[in-house]
Amino acid sequence: MATNQQRREAAKRKLERQLERRLEQQKRRRMIGAGVVGVAVLVVAGVVVWIVSANSGDSTNAAASSSAAPPPTEVQIPTQRTALPKRATPLPNPTTCDFKADATGKAPKKVNPPDGKNVPSTGTVNVTLQSTAGDIPLTLDRALAPCAVQSFISLAKQNFYNDTMCHRLGTEGLQMLQCGDPAATGDPSADGQGGPGYTMPDEAFPEIKYGRGILAMAKTQAPNSGGSQFFMVYGNADGLPADYSVFGSISDEGLKVLDAVAKAGIANPNPQDGTGAPTKQVKFTGVTVQ
Repeated sequence: MATNQQRREAAKRKLERQLERRLEQQKRRRMIGAGVVGVAVLVVAGVVVWIVSANSGDSTNAAASSSAAPPPTEVQIPTQRTALPKRATPLPNPTTCDFKADATGKAPKKVNPPDGKNVPSTGTVNVTLQSTAGDIPLTLDRALAPCAVQSFISLAKQNFYNDTMCHRLGTEGLQMLQCGDPAATGDPSADGQGGPGYTMPDEAFPEIKYGRGILAMAKTQAPNSGGSQFFMVYGNADGLPADYSVFGSISDEGLKVLDAVAKAGIANPNPQDGTGAPTKQVKFTGVTVQ
């Protein structure tokens, strides 16, 4: 029979073995943890290297990497023009336009509001936008939107559009170039808020269709919020509701200029809708009203 001394020594050895096993298990856990961290670091490092390579502009690295981003696809632009819409019922001639002071009271460029009395609602006006990208001839149609035409001509004669740039280009879904913000600087996060200090009534009607060659007024979601901003559709306008006043058309010569701007692409596309400032800047140097 084991003595008390022997039992104590046996218990001591057992406890020592248990402690050794625990230490060994803890050591293995630490080694596994370190291995996982090491693998994670290697994965992250690999991702960082891939990102740097993909964005470094090194053509050799880009060609060697099967993960390199594909080149941007060329903008597909339809060649067929969209016919101007027609009102089912013509407007009274002359008509009246209610030009109201902008609620914000802020106008980057001071101009006089147009006369809203006895505004003609028949006839056309030829206008040429002279820009750094080329001349863009337009035909304004008073029968479509007499108030928009009246405002546009008034602003042009007051040199409002001179030295302003087109701040928003769309190349997918809605293919258009938006212009007329006197405060536009090329920063998409800030552009698109400027106006002439007044607003005009909406002149949209159900028969409106948008597409290549259509000139229309821009506005916010609020009714009667148009001002100086307008957009020129050079291609598709799928799904755009008939809420924006169409007030004219773009000539074939002008569409060639817009096509070239579109094919040059967008500098920094907005991740939400893909629009942004055009890479090829369009800045108006003058507007001729004939």
